[in-house]
Amino acid sequence: MRVGAFVLAAQFPGQGQGEALHRAVRTAEVAEEAGLDSVWLAEHHFVPYGTCPSAVTLAGLLLGRTQRLRVGTAVSVLPNTHPVALGEQAALLHLLSGGRFSLGVGRGGPWVDLEVFGSGLRAYERDFPESLDLLLRWLRESRVSADGERYRFREVPVVPRPDELIESAGGPEVVVACTSAKSVRLAAEHGLPMLLGMHCGDEEKAEMVSLWRTHAIAAGRTPEEADGAGHVSAGVAQISDGPAEATETLVKAMPGWLREGLEAHVTVDGRHRSMRDPVAYTELLCGLHPVGSPRLAADRLAATAERTGITRFALLVEGSGDLAATEENVRRIGAEVLPQLC
Repeated sequence: MRVGAFVLAAQFPGQGQGEALHRAVRTAEVAEEAGLDSVWLAEHHFVPYGTCPSAVTLAGLLLGRTQRLRVGTAVSVLPNTHPVALGEQAALLHLLSGGRFSLGVGRGGPWVDLEVFGSGLRAYERDFPESLDLLLRWLRESRVSADGERYRFREVPVVPRPDELIESAGGPEVVVACTSAKSVRLAAEHGLPMLLGMHCGDEEKAEMVSLWRTHAIAAGRTPEEADGAGHVSAGVAQISDGPAEATETLVKAMPGWLREGLEAHVTVDGRHRSMRDPVAYTELLCGLHPVGSPRLAADRLAATAERTGITRFALLVEGSGDLAATEENVRRIGAEVLPQLC
């Protein structure tokens, strides 16, 4: 089982943006010290929900500060950038880190980002499949051209080639954030593992894994390839001596961050958006994920793995909003939870 940290660089009420970013960096450094497998970095624009606007940039910094840790984006928002530009950055990080970089991509939302970056609502609603296809060709071929509805350009060489220097590694791993049957099918047809959100319970994740497997086999993957896809389950982790203490820590801190962070999102076209109740959502997450004693945390991770077949985890560890508490949380996961999963 491979357990990693999910880092949003969340700006809790009363905190500065630099404080949130510093906590994100320290979380990754402590994750390596504690023996975690990976760190996954979120990307957001113009909101305190997450203060990192470029997951690949932060990934580059963290890859330079660590020796063993796998660093992934969760996710780079593909509609906000050109697939070739993102592919070049991914190839660079893959090569210079010795293959420790994973590129997670997603469709994002109908946010004002689309206006600011000039990509438009169509990039979110229609163009994601074309963008993903171009990105994958850039990471797998030596020369690439495009003649699609959104991207058209003459053939150019891929520089740097992501399969150079690292024997048998190929290009960087690509993971797709999936929230619908349509995105599950798209990921499956490309043979790409899914990143499944922390709002989903085991039953829903199991259904998405089963659907992915069906589409992957229909697209020509063998059952063995489908079963070894390496999907990633996002969740929340807070380790205390008992579940009441862990839940209290998160219920005190997370609703204020969720309320301010989620309310700050602005849609590009003024469409209505429903908001979760922050307290109820926090309590839901505490009930779904490894929040409680080390034994409870290990049991919940094992139960998710058994029910879904997923053995890779990206766990939000900064739910307390406090740097010292986050570091302690990560260290307890490494020292008290991971040994029970071996």
